Amino acid sequence: MKRSLVIIPTYNEADNIPKIIPEVLAQDEGFHVLVVDDNSPDGTANMVIELQENNPRVHLIERSNKLGLGTAYVAGFKYALSHEFDFAFEMDADFSHDPKSLLKLLEKAEEYDLVIGSRYISGVNVVNWPMSRLILSYTANMYTRFVTGLPVRDSTAGFKCYRRAVLESLDLDSITSNGYSFQIETLFMTWKKGFRVCEVPIIFVDRRAGVSKMSKHIIYEAAWMVWRLKFRSLFSKESR
Repeated sequence: MKRSLVIIPTYNEADNIPKIIPEVLAQDEGFHVLVVDDNSPDGTANMVIELQENNPRVHLIERSNKLGLGTAYVAGFKYALSHEFDFAFEMDADFSHDPKSLLKLLEKAEEYDLVIGSRYISGVNVVNWPMSRLILSYTANMYTRFVTGLPVRDSTAGFKCYRRAVLESLDLDSITSNGYSFQIETLFMTWKKGFRVCEVPIIFVDRRAGVSKMSKHIIYEAAWMVWRLKFRSLFSKESR
């Protein structure tokens, strides 16, 4: 049986984490969950520890400070590699990504190297976002596609499945970006190395509980990241 690690970064997700972990594990016997918690003051990590007592498929990395989404996923990728997982998923804790869609991504990962759960590949499949947030996200993806040439409609998506070979090829220690820019950077690196990338449609639903981690800094970082990637590619030996 092939093994998949679903990586869920958390900061103050006590309302969601004890609900989403069982739903993820119920999808397939090969699924494990790794929570990377940034010292949540609401006790998120303690809830994960309680779940670990009765389930060896629940894993936890506790970090001492709020270090951000990008470094959390890098820690998760390294964990997946060191523990011999075949696939690694990115997933939010807040149910904006439906656990039932994990199998859809995994099925496509038998053929592709990186599978993206896309909000924009078949129209706009976003529920309960304010119009301003939706316009920002949609135009940011158009902007990214225009600048970088990425053949992807949802380059800022946070619901993904990587084959092990992709993670082995990436220089994980060189990645310093967070938030949307992390998603763009890792996608761009994967694409430039010639790996097969595809998007599958999902319905993205705004979080059930908790507070969004979106900030102006995340937006500005992503805006600059696309130009860094553009110029990096001009001087890189890697090509499609």
